[in-house]
Amino acid sequence: MSTTTINPLSMMATAPLTTSTPASDSSSTSGDWFDAMAQAWSKSLDDEANTISTMSNSIGDGNDDPKAITMLTAESLRMGYLSDSSHTSLSSVGSALDTMARKQ
Repeated sequence: MSTTTINPLSMMATAPLTTSTPASDSSSTSGDWFDAMAQAWSKSLDDEANTISTMSNSIGDGNDDPKAITMLTAESLRMGYLSDSSHTSLSSVGSALDTMARKQ
């Protein structure tokens, strides 16, 4: 009788993720945790882009005092940081999952 050993990490990588979100949020779906991480980064980046857009529109409408411009600059730098962080984390986890899959 032979026994098969299952790698717990590979089980975790493909573990189902159940989400309980309102039906009106069509961007959320059930999937694995890698999808959930990507969706969370996507939402964070979308929220930051909306903040920058709102601040930019305010400056375009005449609110061009130094404080508003400095805040817009800070939010733009934050967007760059979030973008770089999302790319790094998704690439690192994707690469780790790829390596794990090849060792199966």
